[in-house]
Amino acid sequence: MTASDCYTCRKEEESDDLPPRERIAHDRHWRAAHALGTAVPGWLVLLPRRHVAAVHDLTDAEAVALGTWQVRLSRALRETTGCAKTYVVQFAEAEGFAHVHFHIVPRMADLPPRHRGPGVFELLRRPEAEWVTAAEADRTARLLRARLL
Repeated sequence: MTASDCYTCRKEEESDDLPPRERIAHDRHWRAAHALGTAVPGWLVLLPRRHVAAVHDLTDAEAVALGTWQVRLSRALRETTGCAKTYVVQFAEAEGFAHVHFHIVPRMADLPPRHRGPGVFELLRRPEAEWVTAAEADRTARLLRARLL
């Protein structure tokens, strides 16, 4: 996959025109966005702003900023959603999404046991009628952005 074939890179090219859900917060190295096609409000993805296909290809500066972003976003999710904890996961294997990205998922206290741990990814495979709407993702993005400022 090349950067021109990459969904994340195409979105980065539109960076200034993205809706709140696609640009919750950012710096030189990373951009936080609400995940697509999820049934979980606040399911975030943290994306390098340049094309990177494997974690070992991150620069030292990107790596340093990564840890800070993961903790900041987790804290903002806890404050905004009241989640018990967050899951931080990275695979970057789905078709069209090989660009490194970290899922930062709010795990609510009442999440059924079958959806805990790796089972949370079942909530990315729900019918479209159960997905977080664009309006809800934008509302969550605005709340998170306010916490991150």
